[in-house]
Amino acid sequence: MRLLYLINGLGAGGAERSLAELLPHMRAAGIETTVVCLRRREIGVESEVRLTDCRVEVLAGRTHLQRARELRLLLREIRPDVVHTTLFDSHVAGRLGAAGTGIPVISSLVGTPYVASRARDERLSRKAFRFVREIDGWTARHLTTHFHAISHAVRDSYVAALGIRPERITVIERGRDTHRLGEPSEERRLRVRAMLGIAADQPVLINVGRQEHPKGQWTLLQAAASLLPRNPELRVLIAGREGHMTPALRSMHAQLGLNGHVVFLGHRTDVPDLLAASDIFVFPSLHEGLGGAALEAMALGLPVVASDLPALREVVEHGR
Repeated sequence: MRLLYLINGLGAGGAERSLAELLPHMRAAGIETTVVCLRRREIGVESEVRLTDCRVEVLAGRTHLQRARELRLLLREIRPDVVHTTLFDSHVAGRLGAAGTGIPVISSLVGTPYVASRARDERLSRKAFRFVREIDGWTARHLTTHFHAISHAVRDSYVAALGIRPERITVIERGRDTHRLGEPSEERRLRVRAMLGIAADQPVLINVGRQEHPKGQWTLLQAAASLLPRNPELRVLIAGREGHMTPALRSMHAQLGLNGHVVFLGHRTDVPDLLAASDIFVFPSLHEGLGGAALEAMALGLPVVASDLPALREVVEHGR
C-alpha cells in the first residue's frame, strides 16, 4: 500500500510527534509512505522521520491553490492509494489537490480550533476565523472521504462546528512510545535535577508547550506567584519554543517577581528527562485535541493538574 501523508511541517508539535512515532509501525505493516510538508521547520522531528527511510518532500507553493497544483503533480508521480492530511493548511491543499483523482482522502482531526475560547485570543481576526471555518467545512463535507479524530472531544467539536456527520468520523486515540520516554527512577531524577541546579527536595512543577495563547501559561505564572509565599523553594519549569505569547509571558514574569522560581527552558529535546525530574505536571490549556504532553507525563508517573477540558478529561480519566 502506498500512502501520501500531507502535514504542515515536521515541527515539534503533538501531530508531528505522533507521525514520527507511527511511521516505523506503518513501514513494518508494509505501508510505503511519502511525507509531504508545506514548509520546512528548523526545530522538530524531521531527522527522526528521515531515519525511517520514508521519502520527504517540501512544497514550494505559498497559497492553497499553488500547493494543490504541486500536490497533484506528486500524485501523478507517486500514485498513492490514500492521501492522509493533518492540520488545516494541509487539509485544504490535500483535499483540493486530490479532487477528481479518485484517490481517497483521509483527514486526521487533531485539535478543537473552533471552540468559543479561541475568541479570547486578541490576535485572532474574527473575519479570517469565519473564512477559515467556511473553507475547512466545505472541503471537509465535499472533498474528504473519511475522518480520523484523536479523541471523542475532537469528533464532537468538528460535528458541531463544521456539520460533519458523526458516522464519517472514526475515533482512534493516540499514545506515545514508552521506549523513547524511558522509565522514572530516583537516579534519573537526581541526575537531571543536578544538571538543572535544582536540589533533591525542592518542589518542581513542569509545563510543556509552545508559548502561544491556547496553552494558557499566564495562568501558571499567576498560580506560581500565589504559591511562593507558602512554598519559597518552588521551581516551575516551562519547556517549549517561543511564540506569540513570549513577550507578554516574560513581562508578567518580571512583574510578578518570579525570577529564580519560574524558568523558561525554550525548546528541549530532553523533555522525558525533565518530566522524570519533576513532581507535578501542570497543563492550563484553553483548548486541546488530546494533550500529548499530559500523556507523556502520566507515562512517567507524574500527577497531572489540567484545565477542565473535554479532551483532557478523556486523557486524564482514562489514564488513571
